[in-house]
Amino acid sequence: MDKIKSMMRAVQYSKYGGGVADLKHVEVPVPSPKKDEVLIKVETASINPIDWKLQDGVARPFLPRKFPHIPGTDVAGEVVQVGSDVQSFKVGENVVAVLGNGGALAEYAVANEGSTVSRPPEVSAREAAALPIAGLAAHQSLTQLAGLKLDGTGPEVNVLVTAASGGVGQYAVQLLKLANAHVTATCGARNIDLVRSLGADEVLDYRTPDGVALKSPSGRKYDVIIHCAHNIPWSTFEANLTSKGKVVDTTPGFGTLMSVAFKKITFAKKQLIPLFTSPKKENLEFLVKLVKEGKLKPVIDSVHPLSKAEEAWAKSIDGHATGKILVEP
Repeated sequence: MDKIKSMMRAVQYSKYGGGVADLKHVEVPVPSPKKDEVLIKVETASINPIDWKLQDGVARPFLPRKFPHIPGTDVAGEVVQVGSDVQSFKVGENVVAVLGNGGALAEYAVANEGSTVSRPPEVSAREAAALPIAGLAAHQSLTQLAGLKLDGTGPEVNVLVTAASGGVGQYAVQLLKLANAHVTATCGARNIDLVRSLGADEVLDYRTPDGVALKSPSGRKYDVIIHCAHNIPWSTFEANLTSKGKVVDTTPGFGTLMSVAFKKITFAKKQLIPLFTSPKKENLEFLVKLVKEGKLKPVIDSVHPLSKAEEAWAKSIDGHATGKILVEP
């Protein structure tokens, strides 16, 4: 193992609303792990929409906690130092982690022991880094919010996944095939074959009339809709749901929250449920195990060097990536 450097390369921003132009390449001290943390030499990090939404101010003034801020929550790499209370990991182990306070776009990052998972040799650093936030969002949407069982023991359900070629959608489609689901999916025309290969039974081009209307080609109503896109009115969902159908909104905005409040007031049977991802170690371990067993395959859109992190940032903001966008020091 290489000696830990005292300084590292990183990308940071200094204010809300600065966009790509405010990303700066800097040299900063390598962070020191607290007693319950590990220091990871980053092999691969991934960018999620929440990263640039935090920069835009979606959680202002609570997050980021301070400026300048090194963004990014998903990392895979090697443990190079452990805190005094850490029991689960040793120096030299390969891991994947969710960073509570950002820090992924750098050569080193600190992660809490409780949000770090071992990475087996069958799972590459790129596959591992592509998993955490997007994979956990899909897992939580299906299991906790939609109430589906991923062991195939539940009843057959009809599920729609919008934006199925994106970061969360690609995992939702694959996990649904473990849940005894008939999957209808929407995506752009160029990704129809990919989404079908992930396990979707029916695929709609979201630009066609049926795609806009979310109509299943087989005429099915949906028990669950995993909504990973934007700007689809509730009336479109409602027309396609079963009498007690649920819509899980993985990117809830103010409009979603207002709709949820209204539906509770009116005691509507059809539900709109916002997702606020809560990373859990056991769920990340489950996803890593599925990748190891070949039951889940992260789709990777592109890999960018840290020196060109702005390109990755801009690509995520553009919103048309197929799968995950990765960055490597």
